Amino acid sequence: MLLKILADEDVRATFFLCGYWVDKYPEEVKTIYAAGHDIGNHGNTHAHGTQIGKEGNKEEIMRCHEKIKGLLGIDINLFRPPFGEYNNAVIEATEELGYYPIQWDVDSHDWMKKGVEYTIAQVLNNKNLQNGSIVLFHNDARDTPKALPTIIKGLKEKGYELVPISELIHKDGFHIDHTGRQKLKS
Repeated sequence: MLLKILADEDVRATFFLCGYWVDKYPEEVKTIYAAGHDIGNHGNTHAHGTQIGKEGNKEEIMRCHEKIKGLLGIDINLFRPPFGEYNNAVIEATEELGYYPIQWDVDSHDWMKKGVEYTIAQVLNNKNLQNGSIVLFHNDARDTPKALPTIIKGLKEKGYELVPISELIHKDGFHIDHTGRQKLKS
C-alpha cells in the first residue's frame, strides 16, 4: 500500500532495510527497488550499535549489504543506525565501509500507534521541519498508510520537495553535528 501511495503522489523515498527483512521479503525488496526508491542499510539484525563496538557495527552493516547486493546486484552506501543510536564507533564503522551515516530530524512517531491525526500533526507541525529535513517512517506501522497521503500533500503545500536521501545529502565537505544533521564545512 505504501508503494501505491508514493506512486500516486509521484514521490520517491528511501527504504532502510534490515537484513532479516530482506531474507523474509525478497520480492518486496525487489518491488521497492524497481519502483525507483533508494534502498538503504539498517543493519542485519537491528542491533544497538552503541553496544557492539566498531567491528560489531561493521559486521551488522556488511551482512545486510551482502544480502541486498546478492538480491539486487547493487552496492548501497546509506546506513541508518537502528534506534537512531550513534557514537564514534558507529560513525567510524559506517564511514570506513564507504557508507554515509543517516539520521532523521523529524520522527513521525508512527511506531507509537497514537492514531492517524497524531502522526500527521507530528510531521506537519514538527518544530524541526525545515529544508533538508529527513522524516522517519516505518514500513510496518499501523497508521502510516492512512496518514501518508495527507502528510505528503501537506509537505508539498508548505513548499517542500520530497526526494530520496541520495539526492538530499552532501557527499563531500561535511561534518555531522550533535543532532545528526549534516553541515557543510566552511
